[in-house]
Amino acid sequence: MTFAQAFNETATLVNAIAIEKGWWEEDRNEGELIALMHSELSEALEGLRHGNPPSDHISEFSAVEEEFADVIIRIMDHAKAKGYRVGEALEAKIAFNRSRPHKHGGKAF
Repeated sequence: MTFAQAFNETATLVNAIAIEKGWWEEDRNEGELIALMHSELSEALEGLRHGNPPSDHISEFSAVEEEFADVIIRIMDHAKAKGYRVGEALEAKIAFNRSRPHKHGGKAF
């Protein structure tokens, strides 16, 4: 199984759970869905600001690990619902990045 196939299989599961929990009873605004992805990253930052304690929900993982997982879950759910080929795009982008020069673009960060 390729990474993209595994990603898509997991995205199907994630989306099915979101549907089951009522999150897709109506069409969702894509801008709001992206904002929710941002909010999960902000929660990861807050976790770091507080010393990255154990997650409140899955205590065997840190706050940052849980929030990063939440970002990926939101991306998978959105991608599956809207038919975006994120797994395949990720594989292609990684291959493209391998071809780039050292510190490409000349940016400071």
